[in-house]
Amino acid sequence: MEPGFSNRPPKVEIPKRYLDPKWVQSMTLSLDHNYAMADFLGASGLKDTDLSDLTPRLAAIDQDLAAGRQSGQAGFMELPYQTDIIKEIRQVAKPLLEWCWDVVVLGTGGAALGPRALHQALRPPQHNKVPMARRNHKLGLWVADNIDPDHFWGLLDGLDMRRTSFNVISTSGDTAETLAQFLWVYQLLKGRLGEAKARERIIVTTAPGQGALRSLVAREHLPSLAVPAQVGSRFSVLSAVGLLPAFLTGIDVEELLAGARAMDQHLKDASIDNNPAYRLAALFYLFATAQKRPILVFMPYANALSGLAEWFSQLWAASLGKQINGSTPVTALGATGQYSQLQLFMEGPDDKLVTFLTVDKCKNNIDIPGSYPDNPAFGHLGGHSFKELLEAEQQAAAFNLMKAGRPNLTLHLPEINPFTIGQLIYLLEVVTVAAAGLFGVKADAQPGVEGGKQTASGLMGRPGFESFCQEGAAAPPPLDKYRIT
Repeated sequence: MEPGFSNRPPKVEIPKRYLDPKWVQSMTLSLDHNYAMADFLGASGLKDTDLSDLTPRLAAIDQDLAAGRQSGQAGFMELPYQTDIIKEIRQVAKPLLEWCWDVVVLGTGGAALGPRALHQALRPPQHNKVPMARRNHKLGLWVADNIDPDHFWGLLDGLDMRRTSFNVISTSGDTAETLAQFLWVYQLLKGRLGEAKARERIIVTTAPGQGALRSLVAREHLPSLAVPAQVGSRFSVLSAVGLLPAFLTGIDVEELLAGARAMDQHLKDASIDNNPAYRLAALFYLFATAQKRPILVFMPYANALSGLAEWFSQLWAASLGKQINGSTPVTALGATGQYSQLQLFMEGPDDKLVTFLTVDKCKNNIDIPGSYPDNPAFGHLGGHSFKELLEAEQQAAAFNLMKAGRPNLTLHLPEINPFTIGQLIYLLEVVTVAAAGLFGVKADAQPGVEGGKQTASGLMGRPGFESFCQEGAAAPPPLDKYRIT
């Protein structure tokens, strides 16, 4: 057993504010799509009838979702209610919280983007670097989502292996990149610390009853958590995939799930025409098809939400990019992106719908000093705050895009906390599945990704994948005339 921390503060019971109806009401997300409508954009915008014409199709999608939920096929919709997993997470996490400083997620795709999005949204930017006491003895989180050897080596090089644990995440249990990372890390830990201590530092999160990782759990007696079989990787952030790393770093996972449940109830109660998930799906679909704008820009005006933008980008692209359908997600960050991408959005190819994410209330207020009042460049800023300037920048960007005939809409968060992030995640998951129904594709399949994985497995010599290697070998060789130095 590793030595524990001393001078640990007594545990303080945090009030469950999500049980207060007034607080819950004050944390409701809202959507403003005025600048996507013909009233403001003319022919570049949508008419009310464009949206209402989709009502019968959305009603059918609503019924399909309800049926999928009842049959268990839409497994992600039940995750907010599966609170028993929190008990399992507490048991797995308890020994780690006694001695561990850092946890490294080994995973890729949704297994990495989900934990990273939660950490970035709900932990301070310097969480990993501040002393343990300042972060209430919670763990730092590192996400190894690639097999670039230089990056992987460099990430681990700064960590104390005696105080580091590894969460190996693969919903299928067969992800080659993740298995390679595990093999290397497990050997490293056994070499440095011995087999028993190496086992104490590995937690596996994977599907129950299938896959190479699940077999390994039984063989090596590793602690593990299960991802429900009907939950795909990119829809898994509210399962143990996202919840264990979040819990270890001090995020209130109960409030996170409560937020997702609140959004689920809100969507259930809303009519088809006033359902924010269906309205967003309809907007995204109509601009991609009828308005011929195949690029969907997702632009939060909060650094904390940039990880969620990346997470949504993968959710949208992998779920809808099939059979020559879908739209291409692009992420940007306000106000930083105003000095890079906004010029393109404003005057470049007229092929985009911009979705802003804004936050009404920040945790910190920074006032701008009123220095140099005689200088207009400085003087007009004095007496305002960073938040006011950020809001002005976003409002100006939205207004000027509208003036240029470029459609945009805004999702408002009252503030960033586990409850609102839980709402946002669940909302965007339902938006994506509903949009899949409108595009006529299956959100849970990814045949394009499978092709690449099969070829790579063949090239790496995996038994049973020889034909994929042979297929590549039979292709015409590259021509020298197209290679230059």
